[in-house]
Amino acid sequence: MSLRLGFGGKGVGGVIVDDLWGTAASGDWRPSSAPRSDWLPPPLEGNGYLRIRCNGGLNQQRSACHNMLTLLLLDKFEKKGKWHTTCSLSFGFEGIYDVEHFIKSLRYDVRIVEKLPEITKNGKTKKIKGYQLRPPRDAPISWYLTEALEKMKEHGAIYLTPFSHRLEEEIDNPEYQRLRCRVNYHALRFKPHIMRLSNSVVSKLRAQGHFLAIHLRFELDMLAFAGCYNIFTPEEQGILKKYRAENFKDKSLDYKQIRANGKCPLTPEEVGLILRAMGFDNSTRIYLAAGKIFGGERYMKSFRALFPHLENHNTVAGTEEIAENTLLGSAVDYMVCLLSDIFMPTYDGPSNFANNLMGHRLYYGFRTTITPDRKALAPIFIARENGQTSGFEAAVRRVMFNSKLGGPHKRVHPQSFYTNSWPECFCQTSPKNAGHKCPPDNVMEILNSRMQSDETDTAESEVISNFTSSIS
Repeated sequence: MSLRLGFGGKGVGGVIVDDLWGTAASGDWRPSSAPRSDWLPPPLEGNGYLRIRCNGGLNQQRSACHNMLTLLLLDKFEKKGKWHTTCSLSFGFEGIYDVEHFIKSLRYDVRIVEKLPEITKNGKTKKIKGYQLRPPRDAPISWYLTEALEKMKEHGAIYLTPFSHRLEEEIDNPEYQRLRCRVNYHALRFKPHIMRLSNSVVSKLRAQGHFLAIHLRFELDMLAFAGCYNIFTPEEQGILKKYRAENFKDKSLDYKQIRANGKCPLTPEEVGLILRAMGFDNSTRIYLAAGKIFGGERYMKSFRALFPHLENHNTVAGTEEIAENTLLGSAVDYMVCLLSDIFMPTYDGPSNFANNLMGHRLYYGFRTTITPDRKALAPIFIARENGQTSGFEAAVRRVMFNSKLGGPHKRVHPQSFYTNSWPECFCQTSPKNAGHKCPPDNVMEILNSRMQSDETDTAESEVISNFTSSIS
């Protein structure tokens, strides 16, 4: 792999472009989502069952899963709440995720069943349905400890729908947040055949050297949501406006203001120009994770001219299965982007594919992520469009090399916890702050011992209870 290096091989701030193919500096931090407090095993009996609906695509399902499991921890810390419930896996993600691994991975945290049980009442056997509730968006924990818990005790089960964004993201308890990481980065594993297919794609790409993965979000839904119309033909603008009217709330849009604020997804050409300014040349191999590019080849032509070595899951995998299954294609894209040497999102909206991946790559070992600051880049591109091309590449480099590039960094609002779980889900072997100390290496043995002890004590209590009853 050859790179056209700027600044004599360095970028602004001493960044060596060639080093981007490796991982970012860790600063003695390593990922760790294991519990660090007195972690009690899940109770054998509870107040009822929790069932949720995982609506939306791959990433909304991930969000719903770790929010659901976080709810089931309420009894560990909220002594007044006594949530004590069991999770029902009846929300239909078994077609893409490894359910057996999911249940086994979380056995020290919560009790999960694959379907709600049957009950016998008045001589009739029927399934528990669950009382349907619609949680408020980003609902606080207090809502679940009052309204939801009351309905659970009353009906035996509650069914929360929709759920992907129905629990507040910033929770002032690191153990809750660490559970989210355990779910997201350990328990949620794709089914074996998807993992094999993804690893095959990565192996084929890596056989020819380093590769960069780009999530190119230049698609109908995102362009319509952002209100970025003006670069398109009147016919295309009509399609975008129609989609927006049918799917999003009506509000007045000022394209110039939207563009100036960096709210528009980067165009394929802009992505290409950024990479060239950073020092990547036309030998760079790029994997594109993208849906249907709005405007088609007309917008891809300039990007392809800059970087002709473009691949996607269809060109590499060579299987019709992916083309026929959108969710499967998204899963393969997720894994390839996770394992790529460099990842670049072009539009990081809330709780979407890019946000989840940036967080996962950070957790996976501070893997290099190039995150364009669209607001800082907007005036540079606007000036170029107006004919001011002098100093363009230098200006782009100043913006692009002024980022963390995948290393540990403080989460600042409105950055999502899913994008950056540092420091809650990380630890240090020699910390200055005791709260950042890594848990013991045998933490899983400790948790297993506690759970077995709890189950033994419960079984002995049942035997004594039954014996006492029989004597009476």
